[in-house]
Amino acid sequence: MLKEQELRIGVIGAGGRGRVAAHAHLPGKGSRVTACCDTNPETLAACRELYGAELFTTADWRELLAQSLDAIFICTPDFLHEEQAVAALAAGKTVYLEKPMAITVAGCDRVLAAAAAGGGRLFVGHNMRYMGIIRKMKVLIDAGTVGEVKSVWCRHFISYGGDAYFRDWHAERKNTTGLLLQKGAHDLDVIHWLSGAYTTRVSAFGNLAVYGGLPRRNPEEPAQAKFNAAHWPPPAQSGFNPVIDIEDQNVVILQMERGILGAYLQCHFTPDACRNYTVIGTEGRIENLGDSPDSPIAVWNRRTDSYRLFPDQVHRGEETVGGEHGGADPVIVKEFLDFASGRITVTTATPEAARMAVAVGCQATESLRNGGQPQDIPPLPTAGGNPRS
Repeated sequence: MLKEQELRIGVIGAGGRGRVAAHAHLPGKGSRVTACCDTNPETLAACRELYGAELFTTADWRELLAQSLDAIFICTPDFLHEEQAVAALAAGKTVYLEKPMAITVAGCDRVLAAAAAGGGRLFVGHNMRYMGIIRKMKVLIDAGTVGEVKSVWCRHFISYGGDAYFRDWHAERKNTTGLLLQKGAHDLDVIHWLSGAYTTRVSAFGNLAVYGGLPRRNPEEPAQAKFNAAHWPPPAQSGFNPVIDIEDQNVVILQMERGILGAYLQCHFTPDACRNYTVIGTEGRIENLGDSPDSPIAVWNRRTDSYRLFPDQVHRGEETVGGEHGGADPVIVKEFLDFASGRITVTTATPEAARMAVAVGCQATESLRNGGQPQDIPPLPTAGGNPRS
């Protein structure tokens, strides 16, 4: 039996990333998943196995919103986020909206406006802020370990790009705008968070260097977007999406608040996978050497005239309780449940910061498709959203 004090949770887009909602299914402990929506009948059958035979299931997200629910996870493809989030907020639900908020700046601002209207409340799933290694870097930087931040760089090696992003809907601009938004929103948000500054202007270059000329699947064939280590090297593969009009490598230069400069490099055909963040301040440099929970965080703050492989300090990420994405998923879901129940009002990831990550991704994409022409970042439509929070 459902206890009155339990939060009733619904999930729109219950497959794929929607599985994060399983961390919110805590019968007898404050929350329970009671409704799921997905267009795949097999996914809904799996949900009934996971959440119980009494689970309400539907292929129509509007039917799910009509149920008696306290909170909603929206984990559908990016191009659906805006419409579904606005409707869920208008229905008075507390919403966990998977990143990115939307695929346009205007779409993000519409979602923010819906949240500000006072119906429901908005939480955006930028789970990298909850990864132990990123949280520890944030603590060290804020403690002054490298002095005043002046430069922030991120190199993102994506070995699974050819499987995850070029075989299905991700490969089309109409669905994602581009991978500087869809994939880069994570990294751009972390750059903002670690530096405590938003980007104000960008210039970018990118191209479709590898996947554009490879054999495509027929439109009637189902997409097979699942990582397979045997899919190597990339030029020898086939079965890609019938339409590919996004870039598979990108380079972005960021002008940021307080005179900070940043760089973001993204490549989707590397043999390995890693996000490498480097933050340089007036008193040193900090860098993560790998992005798994036990990866070292290196600090160099002793001056020499040559490269030193071994840093002056080595730290480890904050301890996590397991789960995907470097242990972030159970942590972010717990915070969402605290937010939905009213136990907290301030969250680690903020809707305003999520909007700014999308704005940078959109404007960087605009720049690279116009020969690197610099683009200003539209400011937040209302005050708030300190990226330090």
